[in-house]
Amino acid sequence: MQELFIHNSIEINAPQEQVWDALVNPEKTKVYMFGCEAVSDWNEGSELLWRGNYKGKEMVFVKGKVILFDPISKLTYSTFDPNSTMEDIPENYLLVTYELEEYNEVTTLNVSQGDYSTVADGKRRYQESFNNGEGWNPILVEIKKLVEGN
Repeated sequence: MQELFIHNSIEINAPQEQVWDALVNPEKTKVYMFGCEAVSDWNEGSELLWRGNYKGKEMVFVKGKVILFDPISKLTYSTFDPNSTMEDIPENYLLVTYELEEYNEVTTLNVSQGDYSTVADGKRRYQESFNNGEGWNPILVEIKKLVEGN
């Protein structure tokens, strides 16, 4: 079976530390992640919740665990939509990885998400997440605006 991953990247005119802060600071994640705060203690193995408000009600939109936490350079976490009809089992979780590299105060943020070929209803989930070839691009553009102060 062919692996199904989404890969996107963006260059941000800011030091790596500032981009990293945007990825793990709940006040900042709210700005670009559809109003959701990333709530975690960021220790490997710890829970990660994407919490937000829907019609006046606080709820968890995505949950998972921190898999790898290498400050300012790499973060991997699992994700699952607890509001879906899918069974909440490890086999239905996807992995998201952020990798950051800085050169001359320009940080490249690479994001990958998958493997959709191994999860329930993977092909549909991949196509919905890929969103007409966009993938993570709309979110990355918002991260760039936030970090660069635009």
